[in-house]
Amino acid sequence: MAWFNRTKKNIEDQQGRDMPDGLWAKCGDCGELIYKRDLEENFFTCPKCNHHFRIGSDEYITLLLDPDSFAESAADLISTDPLEFVDEKPYKTRVEQGRRRTGLNDAIRIGTGAINGAGLAMAIMDFSFIGGSMGSVVGEKFARAVDLARHQRIPLVAITASGGARMMEAAISLMQMAKTSVQLALLAEERIPYIVVLTDPTTGGVTASFAMLGDVILAEPKALIGFAGPRVIEQMTKKKLPEGFQRSEFQLEHGFVDHIVHRKELRDTLSRLISLMPIPPLRVPATKTEPATELFEA
Repeated sequence: MAWFNRTKKNIEDQQGRDMPDGLWAKCGDCGELIYKRDLEENFFTCPKCNHHFRIGSDEYITLLLDPDSFAESAADLISTDPLEFVDEKPYKTRVEQGRRRTGLNDAIRIGTGAINGAGLAMAIMDFSFIGGSMGSVVGEKFARAVDLARHQRIPLVAITASGGARMMEAAISLMQMAKTSVQLALLAEERIPYIVVLTDPTTGGVTASFAMLGDVILAEPKALIGFAGPRVIEQMTKKKLPEGFQRSEFQLEHGFVDHIVHRKELRDTLSRLISLMPIPPLRVPATKTEPATELFEA
């Protein structure tokens, strides 16, 4: 569906979280009513059908990292709207509304932390901020997360959740695909591990770049993973897609994903992988990447 044909409700539905604010939550898969505290104790998954609710970076930090170990970096970067883009409303207004609604400055948070005492760099996307779309700030912050991993010689873990490129930044958003891929090529040259965790949904330009370049690619159950969405593909091909098309299980069967991991097992799985992927001694000095400051402000 073209952006200009979307209703306000369509856009808000794409940007919202699964997590309600009340005491009870309704499973989006089986319809079970769940007491919110029970949901949190079950890693924000349905105890009846294992449906994984969409959660944000705060929840992943709490669930995965050692207590008080996360040190955030580049938290103050904000898009400056380089194209002065306007559709139904100015892009600056969308960014400001996203900041007020989520408490975030953009759709990704980066930093360093530890899992069972092992240090790592983290890049965690938030679908609640303009649909997790990748613009100049997301690309720059991911590049800086790679730099953290290279300079400190620690593994990099990315948790993805995205509707794709941020069309309000046009070609600038598409350039982030190349930018993040080049950064990961430098990481690979130094043989520093890069692990990706695909969550629902991971689509568009994020899938076409850093989400699919991991040394190990994990996915949460039933996460939507692809480039274009199933509805768009059906409209273009005029064919009915198979059951479960583009879900984690389908992608595992077709070789796009290495392993599907329930959220309650994710911390232990990452810990094991990090322990099995030692980092060799530094071969060449890592160079620092300078930020393109004209695209955003701190």
